[in-house]
Amino acid sequence: MNSRGALPGFVAGVLGLAAGMIGLGLNSPSLGVVAGILALAAGVAGIRTAQDLHEQAAVQTLIEEELRNVRAEAKEAEGRLQQEQAGSGGAAGSGQDTDADNEVDPLLDTDTGLFSESFFNVALESRIAVARRHLRPVAVVLLEVVEGLPSNDPIATAADKVAAAVSETLREADTACRMRNGIFALLLEDTPENGAIWTVERIRRCLATSGDELTLWAGIACYPAHAFGPKEVVTAAESALVSAREWRQDRIEVAATAAD
Repeated sequence: MNSRGALPGFVAGVLGLAAGMIGLGLNSPSLGVVAGILALAAGVAGIRTAQDLHEQAAVQTLIEEELRNVRAEAKEAEGRLQQEQAGSGGAAGSGQDTDADNEVDPLLDTDTGLFSESFFNVALESRIAVARRHLRPVAVVLLEVVEGLPSNDPIATAADKVAAAVSETLREADTACRMRNGIFALLLEDTPENGAIWTVERIRRCLATSGDELTLWAGIACYPAHAFGPKEVVTAAESALVSAREWRQDRIEVAATAAD
C-alpha cells in the first residue's frame, strides 16, 4: 500500500477540519454537520487503509512461507539427485566440485532474471485468495513473442529482449515470470480485462521500438470474470493463447467468460 491509499481519508479529514472552523466562525450548525460527516468519512477511510495494510502484510507472510517451502523442496530434490549420481559412479567427482555460488535459485529464471514458474504458482494462489476476500479482479497474461512472420516459420525471439520490455512496462504491484516452456506469464494486480489488454498493448509498443520484425501473441484470463480458481484461470489463459497463435500477426485473445 503506497501513500495514495491514505489520500481519500486525508482529504476528507482536511475538508472536515476546514468546514468545522468555518462553521465555528460563522456560528453555522449546517457547516458543523458537514464537518461531522467529513470526519466520519475520514475515519472510515482510515479503517479501510489499515485493513488493506494488514491484509498485504498477511499475504506477504504467506508468500514468503510458500517460497521457503519451494526452495527447501528444490534443495532436497537436488540432494537426492547428487546421491543418485554418486551411487551410480557416473559423476562422483563433479558434484563435489560445485561451489555454493553456482547454486540455482528455483524462484528465478536464470536467462532473464524474472521470477520462475514456481514463484508464479505461489503468487497466483495468494493473489486470488486476497482478491476473493476484497472482490477485486486479478488478470493473468500468457505472452509469447516470435520473429520470422509472416513470410517464414515463427521462431522464439531473444528472451532477454522480451523481459526488458515487460519489466519496463509493468507496475511495481505486478509480477512477471518466465515459465519452463519459455512463455512469459504476467500477474496483474487489481486489473480487469480492459486493463490487461492495455498492458499488453504497451508491451507490444515497447518491443516495436527495437525495429525488429516481431510478432506478439497474448492470452488473457481474469478472476473472477473468466474463472474462479488459480488453475482454471491459467487454463483459460492458455486456451486464449492457443487462439492467438492461429494468427500470423500480433494478436491479443481474451478468454470466454465463466458463464460461457
